[in-house]
Amino acid sequence: MDKQISQILLLIVPVLFSITVHEVCHGYVAFLLGDPTAKRAGRLTLNPIKHIDIIGLLVLLITRMIGWAKPVPVDPRYFKDPRKDMMWVALAGPASNLVLAVISALLLKMTAKALVYSYFYPVVYMLQIMVIINVGLAIFNLIPIPPLDGGRIIVGILPRELAYAWSRIEPYGFIILILLIFTKAVDFVLYPPIRGIVSILMKI
Repeated sequence: MDKQISQILLLIVPVLFSITVHEVCHGYVAFLLGDPTAKRAGRLTLNPIKHIDIIGLLVLLITRMIGWAKPVPVDPRYFKDPRKDMMWVALAGPASNLVLAVISALLLKMTAKALVYSYFYPVVYMLQIMVIINVGLAIFNLIPIPPLDGGRIIVGILPRELAYAWSRIEPYGFIILILLIFTKAVDFVLYPPIRGIVSILMKI
């Protein structure tokens, strides 16, 4: 029981940091493209409390692979090309998670020899979790269903009429995702690429 509690506590730091960086990158790219909404809302901060979505956090803690945070507010009216710029804003989140996963894998390799010292175990464990969680967040958020990042990326790529039609499913996107998660349909689609990428990174 004590081991499970300690693992949960060690899990919290990588989870909160990963979802926070994901959302801050969304907001920062939007800011660079001319939208100050996230900045005005105080969301360009590494304070995780500003970004937590309770349901998404619980899903992430349970699965240790997939989940979500509170979406950063973005106003596309500030953008020169709203559809394309929203695509770049959306892409920033998963891209940041992949960068974090690679950095964590490199740090893990550097600290591998420290495993002989028991007091290094928490650091090594958290780095392992960082790799898994960030790959999971990146892949999950690339599902092409609005309001996930993948849905917004698809809208930016498709021809205008198709993009408009696809964006209209956004009000039902959350319900679709919950159904996919709790029917375990995502397991067959997401877990193989997640495990494959994690396996590659762990061998760096």
